[in-house]
Amino acid sequence: MPEQHEFGFHTRAIHAGARPEPVTGARAIPIFQTTSYVFEDADAAAAYFNLQEYGNTYSRIMNPTVAAFEERIANLEGGVGSVAFASGLAAQTAALFTMLQPGDHMLASSALYGGTLTQLKHLMRKLSVGLTFVDPDDVDGWKRALTPATKVLFGETIGNPAGNVLDIEALAELAHAHGAPLMVDNTFATPYLCRPIEWGADIVVHSATKFIGGHGTSIGGVVVDSGEFDWSNGRYQVVADPSPAYHGLSFHETFGIYGYLMKLRAETLRDLGAALSPFNAFLFMQGLETLPLRMARHVENARRVAEFLAGHPAVSSVRFAEQATSPHRELARKYLPNGAGAVFCFDLVGGRAAGKTFIEALTLFSHLANVGDAKSLVIHPASTTHRQLDDAELAAAGIGPGTIRLSVGIEDAVDLIWDLRQALGALR
Repeated sequence: MPEQHEFGFHTRAIHAGARPEPVTGARAIPIFQTTSYVFEDADAAAAYFNLQEYGNTYSRIMNPTVAAFEERIANLEGGVGSVAFASGLAAQTAALFTMLQPGDHMLASSALYGGTLTQLKHLMRKLSVGLTFVDPDDVDGWKRALTPATKVLFGETIGNPAGNVLDIEALAELAHAHGAPLMVDNTFATPYLCRPIEWGADIVVHSATKFIGGHGTSIGGVVVDSGEFDWSNGRYQVVADPSPAYHGLSFHETFGIYGYLMKLRAETLRDLGAALSPFNAFLFMQGLETLPLRMARHVENARRVAEFLAGHPAVSSVRFAEQATSPHRELARKYLPNGAGAVFCFDLVGGRAAGKTFIEALTLFSHLANVGDAKSLVIHPASTTHRQLDDAELAAAGIGPGTIRLSVGIEDAVDLIWDLRQALGALR
Protein backbone atom coordinates (compact mmCIF):
# COMPACT_ATOMS: atom_id res chain seq x y z
CA MET A 1 0.00 0.00 0.00
CA PRO A 2 1.34 3.49 -0.82
CA GLU A 3 2.08 5.66 2.19
CA GLN A 4 -0.46 8.28 3.20
CA HIS A 5 0.15 11.61 1.52
CA GLU A 6 -1.62 14.94 1.84
CA PHE A 7 -1.98 16.51 -1.58
CA GLY A 8 -1.50 20.24 -2.07
CA PHE A 9 -4.09 22.79 -3.18
CA HIS A 10 -2.86 23.01 -6.80
CA THR A 11 -3.02 19.22 -7.17
CA ARG A 12 -6.47 18.94 -5.60
CA ALA A 13 -7.77 21.79 -7.78
CA ILE A 14 -7.01 19.56 -10.78
CA HIS A 15 -7.74 16.07 -9.49
CA ALA A 16 -10.30 16.18 -6.65
CA GLY A 17 -13.68 14.74 -7.61
CA ALA A 18 -12.57 13.51 -11.05
CA ARG A 19 -11.32 10.11 -12.13
CA PRO A 20 -10.94 8.56 -15.58
CA GLU A 21 -14.41 7.60 -16.81
CA PRO A 22 -14.56 3.81 -16.28
CA VAL A 23 -16.41 2.85 -19.48
CA THR A 24 -14.50 4.90 -22.07
CA GLY A 25 -11.37 5.90 -20.16
CA ALA A 26 -12.03 9.59 -20.84
CA ARG A 27 -9.68 11.66 -18.67
CA ALA A 28 -11.75 14.86 -18.67
CA ILE A 29 -14.99 14.63 -16.68
CA PRO A 30 -17.76 13.87 -19.21
CA ILE A 31 -20.77 16.15 -19.56
CA PHE A 32 -23.66 13.90 -18.57
CA GLN A 33 -26.29 15.82 -20.50
CA THR A 34 -29.23 13.71 -19.38
CA THR A 35 -32.40 14.39 -17.44
CA SER A 36 -32.76 10.92 -15.95
CA TYR A 37 -31.24 7.50 -15.33
CA VAL A 38 -32.37 3.91 -15.88
CA PHE A 39 -32.85 2.05 -12.59
CA GLU A 40 -31.43 -1.42 -12.04
CA ASP A 41 -34.82 -2.72 -10.91
CA ALA A 42 -37.99 -1.63 -9.10
CA ASP A 43 -36.48 -2.17 -5.64
CA ALA A 44 -33.45 -0.02 -6.46
CA ALA A 45 -35.69 2.78 -7.71
CA ALA A 46 -37.75 2.69 -4.52
CA ALA A 47 -34.61 2.69 -2.36
CA TYR A 48 -33.24 5.75 -4.15
CA PHE A 49 -36.45 7.73 -3.76
CA ASN A 50 -36.77 6.70 -0.09
CA LEU A 51 -33.17 7.88 0.52
CA GLN A 52 -32.28 4.37 1.68
CA GLU A 53 -29.55 4.18 -0.97
CA TYR A 54 -27.68 6.97 -2.73
CA GLY A 55 -27.88 7.02 -6.50
CA ASN A 56 -28.86 9.09 -9.52
CA THR A 57 -32.60 9.61 -9.94
CA TYR A 58 -33.16 12.86 -11.83
CA SER A 59 -30.79 15.66 -12.85
CA ARG A 60 -32.77 18.31 -10.99
CA ILE A 61 -31.55 16.62 -7.82
CA MET A 62 -28.22 15.06 -8.81
CA ASN A 63 -26.05 14.57 -11.88
CA PRO A 64 -22.59 12.92 -12.24
CA THR A 65 -20.94 16.01 -13.76
CA VAL A 66 -22.44 18.27 -11.12
CA ALA A 67 -21.45 15.77 -8.41
CA ALA A 68 -17.81 15.93 -9.53
CA PHE A 69 -17.86 19.72 -9.21
CA GLU A 70 -19.51 19.47 -5.80
CA GLU A 71 -16.85 17.04 -4.58
CA ARG A 72 -13.99 19.21 -5.81
CA ILE A 73 -15.20 22.48 -4.28
CA ALA A 74 -15.96 20.73 -0.97
CA ASN A 75 -12.45 19.29 -0.99
CA LEU A 76 -10.86 22.69 -1.62
CA GLU A 77 -12.96 24.39 1.08
CA GLY A 78 -12.39 21.63 3.62
CA GLY A 79 -16.07 20.70 3.95
CA VAL A 80 -17.75 17.31 4.21
CA GLY A 81 -19.70 17.94 1.02
CA SER A 82 -21.57 20.50 -1.03
CA VAL A 83 -24.68 21.03 -3.14
CA ALA A 84 -24.57 23.09 -6.34
CA PHE A 85 -27.26 25.43 -7.64
CA ALA A 86 -28.15 27.41 -10.74
CA SER A 87 -26.77 30.70 -9.35
CA GLY A 88 -25.05 32.16 -6.31
CA LEU A 89 -28.26 33.79 -5.11
CA ALA A 90 -30.10 30.49 -5.54
CA ALA A 91 -27.46 28.76 -3.40
CA GLN A 92 -27.77 31.46 -0.74
CA THR A 93 -31.56 31.27 -0.71
CA ALA A 94 -31.51 27.48 -0.45
CA ALA A 95 -28.94 27.47 2.36
CA LEU A 96 -31.09 29.81 4.46
CA PHE A 97 -34.40 28.22 3.46
CA THR A 98 -33.14 24.84 4.69
CA MET A 99 -32.29 26.03 8.21
CA LEU A 100 -34.88 28.77 8.91
CA GLN A 101 -38.61 28.84 9.54
CA PRO A 102 -41.20 31.59 10.25
CA GLY A 103 -40.43 33.43 13.47
CA ASP A 104 -36.67 32.94 13.25
CA HIS A 105 -34.21 35.83 13.03
CA MET A 106 -30.87 36.33 11.26
CA LEU A 107 -27.99 38.79 11.50
CA ALA A 108 -26.23 39.92 8.35
CA SER A 109 -23.38 42.23 7.50
CA SER A 110 -24.49 45.59 6.11
CA ALA A 111 -21.59 45.53 3.61
CA LEU A 112 -22.83 42.93 1.14
CA TYR A 113 -23.37 42.60 -2.59
CA GLY A 114 -26.40 44.69 -3.59
CA GLY A 115 -28.28 41.66 -4.91
CA THR A 116 -27.77 39.93 -1.58
CA LEU A 117 -28.95 42.96 0.41
CA THR A 118 -32.07 43.19 -1.73
CA GLN A 119 -32.67 39.45 -1.56
CA LEU A 120 -32.40 39.32 2.21
CA LYS A 121 -34.59 42.39 2.79
CA HIS A 122 -37.46 41.06 0.73
CA LEU A 123 -37.05 37.29 0.98
CA MET A 124 -36.82 37.25 4.76
CA ARG A 125 -39.92 39.44 5.02
CA LYS A 126 -41.86 37.04 2.78
CA LEU A 127 -40.70 34.10 4.89
CA SER A 128 -41.62 35.93 8.14
CA VAL A 129 -38.00 35.78 9.28
CA GLY A 130 -36.59 38.74 11.19
CA LEU A 131 -33.49 40.43 9.77
CA THR A 132 -30.99 42.84 11.29
CA PHE A 133 -28.09 44.35 9.35
CA VAL A 134 -24.92 44.93 11.40
CA ASP A 135 -21.69 46.84 10.83
CA PRO A 136 -19.40 43.96 9.84
CA ASP A 137 -16.41 45.50 11.63
CA ASP A 138 -18.17 45.82 15.01
CA VAL A 139 -18.08 42.41 16.72
CA ASP A 140 -19.68 43.90 19.83
CA GLY A 141 -22.45 45.24 17.59
CA TRP A 142 -23.13 41.70 16.34
CA LYS A 143 -23.34 40.55 19.96
CA ARG A 144 -25.78 43.32 20.92
CA ALA A 145 -27.99 42.50 17.94
CA LEU A 146 -28.45 38.84 18.90
CA THR A 147 -31.93 37.80 20.00
CA PRO A 148 -33.26 34.49 21.34
CA ALA A 149 -34.66 33.87 17.85
CA THR A 150 -31.35 34.49 16.01
CA LYS A 151 -30.58 31.32 14.06
CA VAL A 152 -27.71 32.34 11.73
CA LEU A 153 -25.00 34.98 11.32
CA PHE A 154 -24.03 35.85 7.74
CA GLY A 155 -21.28 37.89 6.10
CA GLU A 156 -18.81 38.00 3.20
CA THR A 157 -15.13 37.16 3.62
CA ILE A 158 -14.35 40.26 1.53
CA GLY A 159 -17.26 42.70 1.41
CA ASN A 160 -18.72 43.70 -1.95
CA PRO A 161 -17.81 46.37 -2.87
CA ALA A 162 -16.33 48.06 0.23
CA GLY A 163 -13.56 45.49 0.63
CA ASN A 164 -13.90 45.04 4.38
CA VAL A 165 -12.50 41.78 5.78
CA LEU A 166 -14.79 39.76 8.05
CA ASP A 167 -13.40 38.66 11.43
CA ILE A 168 -14.48 35.08 10.83
CA GLU A 169 -12.98 33.52 13.94
CA ALA A 170 -14.52 36.08 16.30
CA LEU A 171 -17.96 35.81 14.70
CA ALA A 172 -17.79 32.01 14.69
CA GLU A 173 -17.11 32.03 18.44
CA LEU A 174 -19.99 34.44 18.96
CA ALA A 175 -22.37 32.38 16.81
CA HIS A 176 -21.46 29.09 18.46
CA ALA A 177 -21.84 30.52 21.96
CA HIS A 178 -25.38 31.42 20.88
CA GLY A 179 -26.01 27.96 19.41
CA ALA A 180 -26.14 29.26 15.85
CA PRO A 181 -24.08 28.62 12.70
CA LEU A 182 -21.88 31.17 10.94
CA MET A 183 -22.51 31.32 7.19
CA VAL A 184 -19.87 33.02 5.01
CA ASP A 185 -19.97 34.04 1.36
CA ASN A 186 -16.43 33.27 0.15
CA THR A 187 -16.92 34.35 -3.46
CA PHE A 188 -14.32 37.13 -3.57
CA ALA A 189 -11.62 35.21 -1.70
CA THR A 190 -12.17 31.73 -3.18
CA PRO A 191 -10.74 28.77 -1.25
CA TYR A 192 -7.30 29.63 -2.63
CA LEU A 193 -7.08 32.84 -0.57
CA CYS A 194 -9.24 31.88 2.44
CA ARG A 195 -11.02 28.80 3.75
CA PRO A 196 -13.56 30.08 6.29
CA ILE A 197 -14.25 26.58 7.67
CA GLU A 198 -10.68 26.51 9.02
CA TRP A 199 -11.61 29.59 11.09
CA GLY A 200 -14.88 28.18 12.45
CA ALA A 201 -17.45 28.94 9.75
CA ASP A 202 -20.16 26.28 9.40
CA ILE A 203 -21.66 27.01 5.99
CA VAL A 204 -19.76 28.51 3.03
CA VAL A 205 -21.49 29.75 -0.11
CA HIS A 206 -20.10 30.83 -3.46
CA SER A 207 -21.25 32.47 -6.60
CA ALA A 208 -19.29 30.10 -8.86
CA THR A 209 -20.08 32.57 -11.64
CA LYS A 210 -17.14 34.68 -10.47
CA PHE A 211 -13.56 33.52 -9.87
CA ILE A 212 -14.39 29.80 -9.78
CA GLY A 213 -15.64 29.89 -13.38
CA GLY A 214 -13.20 32.68 -14.09
CA HIS A 215 -14.14 33.52 -17.65
CA GLY A 216 -17.58 35.12 -17.51
CA THR A 217 -19.29 32.25 -19.33
CA SER A 218 -21.46 30.45 -16.77
CA ILE A 219 -23.79 31.17 -13.86
CA GLY A 220 -23.90 28.89 -10.84
CA GLY A 221 -23.57 28.67 -7.09
CA VAL A 222 -22.65 26.18 -4.38
CA VAL A 223 -23.23 25.57 -0.66
CA VAL A 224 -20.46 23.83 1.34
CA ASP A 225 -21.09 22.36 4.81
CA SER A 226 -18.32 21.94 7.39
CA GLY A 227 -20.16 19.02 8.98
CA GLU A 228 -19.30 20.43 12.41
CA PHE A 229 -22.51 22.20 13.46
CA ASP A 230 -24.95 20.33 15.73
CA TRP A 231 -28.32 20.70 14.02
CA SER A 232 -29.87 18.62 16.84
CA ASN A 233 -29.14 21.21 19.55
CA GLY A 234 -32.87 21.84 19.99
CA ARG A 235 -33.02 25.06 17.93
CA TYR A 236 -33.28 23.67 14.38
CA GLN A 237 -36.40 21.57 14.25
CA VAL A 238 -36.64 22.22 10.53
CA VAL A 239 -33.47 20.12 10.06
CA ALA A 240 -33.62 17.74 13.03
CA ASP A 241 -37.32 16.89 13.39
CA PRO A 242 -39.02 14.10 11.40
CA SER A 243 -39.75 15.26 7.86
CA PRO A 244 -43.32 14.86 6.61
CA ALA A 245 -41.94 14.85 3.06
CA TYR A 246 -40.14 11.56 3.76
CA HIS A 247 -42.59 9.74 6.04
CA GLY A 248 -41.01 10.97 9.27
CA LEU A 249 -37.35 10.63 8.31
CA SER A 250 -35.08 12.65 10.61
CA PHE A 251 -32.29 13.98 8.39
CA HIS A 252 -29.73 14.84 11.09
CA GLU A 253 -30.30 11.66 13.09
CA THR A 254 -30.21 9.46 9.98
CA PHE A 255 -27.35 11.04 8.03
CA GLY A 256 -25.27 12.56 10.82
CA ILE A 257 -22.72 15.08 9.52
CA TYR A 258 -24.40 14.90 6.10
CA GLY A 259 -27.87 15.64 7.48
CA TYR A 260 -28.02 19.30 6.51
CA LEU A 261 -26.67 18.61 3.02
CA MET A 262 -29.15 15.78 2.48
CA LYS A 263 -32.01 18.04 3.56
CA LEU A 264 -30.65 20.76 1.27
CA ARG A 265 -30.55 18.40 -1.70
CA ALA A 266 -33.46 16.04 -1.15
CA GLU A 267 -36.00 18.69 -0.13
CA THR A 268 -34.84 22.24 -0.90
CA LEU A 269 -33.16 21.65 -4.26
CA ARG A 270 -35.87 19.18 -5.22
CA ASP A 271 -38.68 21.64 -4.44
CA LEU A 272 -37.13 24.97 -5.48
CA GLY A 273 -35.73 23.40 -8.64
CA ALA A 274 -32.70 25.69 -9.10
CA ALA A 275 -30.50 22.93 -10.52
CA LEU A 276 -27.04 23.61 -11.96
CA SER A 277 -26.72 22.43 -15.56
CA PRO A 278 -24.10 19.74 -16.22
CA PHE A 279 -22.51 21.88 -18.93
CA ASN A 280 -21.94 24.75 -16.50
CA ALA A 281 -20.62 22.29 -13.91
CA PHE A 282 -18.12 21.09 -16.54
CA LEU A 283 -16.97 24.67 -17.14
CA PHE A 284 -16.62 25.29 -13.40
CA MET A 285 -14.45 22.16 -13.16
CA GLN A 286 -12.26 23.61 -15.89
CA GLY A 287 -12.12 26.89 -14.01
CA LEU A 288 -11.06 25.23 -10.76
CA GLU A 289 -8.09 23.60 -12.50
CA THR A 290 -6.49 27.01 -13.05
CA LEU A 291 -7.95 28.80 -10.01
CA PRO A 292 -4.71 29.02 -7.97
CA LEU A 293 -2.74 30.24 -10.99
CA ARG A 294 -5.31 32.87 -11.89
CA MET A 295 -5.82 34.07 -8.31
CA ALA A 296 -2.09 34.62 -7.84
CA ARG A 297 -2.04 36.80 -10.96
CA HIS A 298 -5.29 38.60 -10.00
CA VAL A 299 -3.81 39.50 -6.62
CA GLU A 300 -0.48 40.65 -8.06
CA ASN A 301 -2.23 42.93 -10.55
CA ALA A 302 -4.66 44.27 -7.93
CA ARG A 303 -1.77 45.32 -5.70
CA ARG A 304 -0.10 47.26 -8.50
CA VAL A 305 -3.35 48.89 -9.60
CA ALA A 306 -4.24 49.91 -6.04
CA GLU A 307 -0.80 51.40 -5.51
CA PHE A 308 -1.14 53.45 -8.70
CA LEU A 309 -4.60 54.72 -7.82
CA ALA A 310 -3.58 55.66 -4.28
CA GLY A 311 -1.00 58.07 -5.69
CA HIS A 312 -3.24 59.77 -8.26
CA PRO A 313 -4.61 63.27 -7.48
CA ALA A 314 -8.02 62.51 -9.05
CA VAL A 315 -8.58 59.70 -6.54
CA SER A 316 -9.73 60.69 -3.05
CA SER A 317 -9.48 57.24 -1.46
CA VAL A 318 -8.71 53.59 -2.26
CA ARG A 319 -10.28 50.77 -0.25
CA PHE A 320 -7.98 47.80 -0.61
CA ALA A 321 -7.35 45.75 2.53
CA GLU A 322 -3.61 45.33 1.94
CA GLN A 323 -2.90 49.06 2.06
CA ALA A 324 -1.02 50.38 5.07
CA THR A 325 -3.87 52.83 5.74
CA SER A 326 -6.62 50.19 5.59
CA PRO A 327 -8.43 49.43 8.87
CA HIS A 328 -8.68 45.83 7.64
CA ARG A 329 -4.97 45.30 7.03
CA GLU A 330 -4.39 43.10 10.10
CA LEU A 331 -7.48 40.99 9.38
CA ALA A 332 -6.26 40.60 5.79
CA ARG A 333 -2.88 39.39 7.04
CA LYS A 334 -4.63 36.86 9.27
CA TYR A 335 -7.30 35.49 6.95
CA LEU A 336 -5.86 36.33 3.51
CA PRO A 337 -2.10 35.81 3.69
CA ASN A 338 -1.87 35.13 -0.05
CA GLY A 339 -3.65 38.37 -0.94
CA ALA A 340 -6.81 40.34 -0.29
CA GLY A 341 -8.46 39.48 -3.57
CA ALA A 342 -8.80 41.44 -6.77
CA VAL A 343 -12.09 43.32 -6.32
CA PHE A 344 -11.94 46.67 -4.55
CA CYS A 345 -13.29 50.21 -4.66
CA PHE A 346 -11.91 53.68 -4.98
CA ASP A 347 -13.53 57.10 -4.85
CA LEU A 348 -13.10 59.82 -7.43
CA VAL A 349 -12.85 63.53 -6.77
CA GLY A 350 -15.92 64.94 -8.49
CA GLY A 351 -18.47 62.31 -7.48
CA ARG A 352 -21.02 60.75 -9.82
CA ALA A 353 -20.25 62.98 -12.80
CA ALA A 354 -16.56 62.13 -12.59
CA GLY A 355 -17.44 58.45 -12.38
CA LYS A 356 -19.46 58.60 -15.59
CA THR A 357 -16.67 60.35 -17.47
CA PHE A 358 -14.03 57.98 -16.12
CA ILE A 359 -15.90 54.77 -16.98
CA GLU A 360 -16.71 55.92 -20.50
CA ALA A 361 -13.05 56.80 -21.12
CA LEU A 362 -11.73 53.31 -20.28
CA THR A 363 -10.76 51.01 -23.13
CA LEU A 364 -9.40 47.76 -21.61
CA PHE A 365 -11.74 47.60 -18.61
CA SER A 366 -15.18 46.29 -19.57
CA HIS A 367 -18.17 48.15 -18.07
CA LEU A 368 -20.49 45.38 -16.93
CA ALA A 369 -22.18 43.81 -13.89
CA ASN A 370 -19.84 40.97 -13.01
CA VAL A 371 -16.57 40.31 -11.19
CA GLY A 372 -13.99 37.55 -11.13
CA ASP A 373 -13.40 37.41 -14.87
CA ALA A 374 -9.96 36.91 -16.42
CA LYS A 375 -10.73 40.26 -18.06
CA SER A 376 -10.67 43.47 -16.01
CA LEU A 377 -14.09 44.92 -15.22
CA VAL A 378 -15.47 48.21 -13.88
CA ILE A 379 -18.82 49.46 -12.60
CA HIS A 380 -20.41 52.33 -10.68
CA PRO A 381 -22.24 50.51 -7.83
CA ALA A 382 -24.59 53.31 -6.72
CA SER A 383 -26.30 53.40 -10.11
CA THR A 384 -26.18 49.66 -10.92
CA THR A 385 -25.51 46.73 -8.55
CA HIS A 386 -26.66 48.66 -5.46
CA ARG A 387 -29.23 50.90 -7.14
CA GLN A 388 -32.15 49.56 -5.05
CA LEU A 389 -30.58 50.83 -1.81
CA ASP A 390 -31.47 54.16 -0.23
CA ASP A 391 -28.80 56.70 0.82
CA ALA A 392 -28.49 55.30 4.35
CA GLU A 393 -28.10 51.74 3.06
CA LEU A 394 -25.52 52.88 0.51
CA ALA A 395 -23.52 54.58 3.26
CA ALA A 396 -23.71 51.45 5.43
CA ALA A 397 -22.44 49.42 2.50
CA GLY A 398 -19.52 51.84 2.07
CA ILE A 399 -20.72 53.25 -1.25
CA GLY A 400 -20.53 56.93 -2.12
CA PRO A 401 -21.68 58.82 -5.25
CA GLY A 402 -18.19 58.65 -6.75
CA THR A 403 -17.35 55.07 -5.73
CA ILE A 404 -15.96 52.91 -8.54
CA ARG A 405 -15.59 49.13 -8.24
CA LEU A 406 -12.82 47.37 -10.10
CA SER A 407 -12.41 43.67 -10.72
CA VAL A 408 -8.77 43.43 -11.73
CA GLY A 409 -8.07 40.76 -14.32
CA ILE A 410 -4.98 38.88 -15.42
CA GLU A 411 -3.82 41.13 -18.27
CA ASP A 412 -0.40 42.83 -18.14
CA ALA A 413 -0.49 45.21 -15.18
CA VAL A 414 1.33 47.92 -17.13
CA ASP A 415 -1.51 47.94 -19.68
CA LEU A 416 -4.19 48.15 -17.00
CA ILE A 417 -2.41 51.09 -15.36
CA TRP A 418 -2.07 52.79 -18.76
CA ASP A 419 -5.82 52.49 -19.29
CA LEU A 420 -6.64 53.84 -15.82
CA ARG A 421 -4.18 56.72 -16.24
CA GLN A 422 -5.64 57.85 -19.55
CA ALA A 423 -9.22 57.56 -18.21
CA LEU A 424 -8.34 59.59 -15.13
CA GLY A 425 -6.72 62.11 -17.43
CA ALA A 426 -10.08 62.58 -19.14
CA LEU A 427 -11.41 64.09 -15.89
CA ARG A 428 -9.28 67.16 -16.45
